[in-house]
Amino acid sequence: MRILSLGIVRGFIAQIIGTAVGMGLAVLIRILIGLDAWSAEPVAVVGALVGAIAFLFGTGVMSDWTQWALGHDTPEHHEPDPRLPGWAHYFNVSTDHKIIGIQYGVTSVIVLMLAGLFALIFRAELAESGMQFLTPQLYNTLMGLHGIVMIASILLGVGAMSNYLVPLLIGASDMAFPRLNALAYWVNVPGALLVVSSLALGGFDTGWTGYPPLSVRAPLGMQMFFLGVYLVGLSSILGSINLVVTTVRMRAPGMSWFRMPIFVWAAFATALIGMTATQLIGLSFMMVMIQRLLGLGFFDPEKGGNVILFQHLFWFYSHPAVYVFILPGLGIISELLPVFVRKPLFGYKWIAMSSMGIALVGFLVWAHHMFTSGMEEYLRVPFMYSTMLVAVPTGVKFFSWVGTLWRGKIEYPTPMLFVLGAIVVFLFGGLTGPPNGTVATDLHLHDTYWIVGHFHNTMFGGFVYPFFAAIYYWFPKMTGRRMNERLGKIHFWLMTPSFWVMTFGQMRVGLLGMRRRIADYDPAQGFDSTHLVITIAAFLIALSVLIFVINLINSIRRGEAATENIWHSRSPEWQLPSPAPAHNYADYPFEVIAEPYDYGASPAYVSIDPNAGKGPAPAPHGRPLAPHGAAGD
Repeated sequence: MRILSLGIVRGFIAQIIGTAVGMGLAVLIRILIGLDAWSAEPVAVVGALVGAIAFLFGTGVMSDWTQWALGHDTPEHHEPDPRLPGWAHYFNVSTDHKIIGIQYGVTSVIVLMLAGLFALIFRAELAESGMQFLTPQLYNTLMGLHGIVMIASILLGVGAMSNYLVPLLIGASDMAFPRLNALAYWVNVPGALLVVSSLALGGFDTGWTGYPPLSVRAPLGMQMFFLGVYLVGLSSILGSINLVVTTVRMRAPGMSWFRMPIFVWAAFATALIGMTATQLIGLSFMMVMIQRLLGLGFFDPEKGGNVILFQHLFWFYSHPAVYVFILPGLGIISELLPVFVRKPLFGYKWIAMSSMGIALVGFLVWAHHMFTSGMEEYLRVPFMYSTMLVAVPTGVKFFSWVGTLWRGKIEYPTPMLFVLGAIVVFLFGGLTGPPNGTVATDLHLHDTYWIVGHFHNTMFGGFVYPFFAAIYYWFPKMTGRRMNERLGKIHFWLMTPSFWVMTFGQMRVGLLGMRRRIADYDPAQGFDSTHLVITIAAFLIALSVLIFVINLINSIRRGEAATENIWHSRSPEWQLPSPAPAHNYADYPFEVIAEPYDYGASPAYVSIDPNAGKGPAPAPHGRPLAPHGAAGD
């Protein structure tokens, strides 16, 4: 196989060439308008933009639109090249939502490991007071990169779950716009590369938020950070639009809104946030970029600008973004609990509406991040009350989960362990949140390590644990093989206590007054021993993730065969063979005939006509599907 047959390789080559061409074009324009030929920042920005566009053309993701613009017909779907080995399809452009979902997922895991590596480096620096091996500037850059790269990993993970699962869960053959779906994935790759490249271009000392005036004065790496985040945000907008249309227009017969699997509700609410709020972070970053390049004064008080304006624009997206991260995770918890408890999901409609409620109220709380910023004091109390209001729809989910667990026949495979871990960790993240949203306590806790511990509880409980649960649960559907249970449980039982030690330590030093985002601390404060314990716990978490990656790779090659409905689920995707067929339900069209989670209380959720397609309908649980009106399991 020729290496150039891989789209990602062609893309990288095109990006290198495009970057050089873009830089040359910028130099030429500067000469023509009478400026000095070389100025690093504008030349590098133009080069990076042209290089990112060239990457997309190099991969082939723009080919269909280019052919259409030239007047040529293009197929809606492209069949995989039979000359390529199976693994090569994941390095090329595909319009199959399942391949795109796996591309998102694998990229998410790789980026997560990179973000974790950044954290381990600066955690090793913090294990002892005094500067050991990092400079303050490099420490600040690694800390900022850890934050933003981890956020990119979470967004990729959300894309993985939404892309792979939603069409399967609603009975669709694919996403509504397959080519747009492919573009939404591939635009992430040059975005991630640009963010990481900031490390080699002087870095930045602003943290992941990019606040001016620090971001206006930061080195060239700041611009690469802005450009990379802009591209990742563009991906989020495109994917969100696609998912909303898919959910509204492509549900199977009989699947009314309140018969949809609960994860689809979570993904739908997430997409509504993504398509309406992401523009604001792009706008705020673009305004700083333009201020740096053209000398405009959006956030410069001497030119009539307002620094607080940036924070309002930034947090109007970045707090709803927290729900972009956690709503799919909470949907995973609600999706998997009934399977392993063998009971109907308690309060299904209330959970569905709570996702929409969180999405709505999430737009009304952004300024609780700004109580200490110098914004108008009369805004503090309204935002404090709106922040407390978020606890209501979130509490609905917890009550539902407890009601579902109550007197259930609980099983404890690896996915269920991560679901239960997610509930407990996210609960603690929720309980540590109100002190940050209450003005009197936030004035003391703001920008301390208490916030770091709270945020890690929220992200691990709301996304990381559910993401691992989803991988262990749907891995057989993706590959036809099952991940090793023993390694999976080692992963869980090593990561969980280590995580608690790490976050409790972070919150302890935060309560004692240690500020976040600092490279050193006074040994007289007595934080050395706690930071050493936090660092050891962080390395143990990294070890648990390494065990997961080994399990993942080994299971792809030698995992136990799992071609049937190994979890005995009622969900539509488990009524198909594993791995799922190329066009999903083309041979297995179905109609929804009952409620999705009524285990033991109603007939099967879906009815598949075995004579409608080319092959027989698979038999879940090792027996035929229950007909309409028959007793379920």
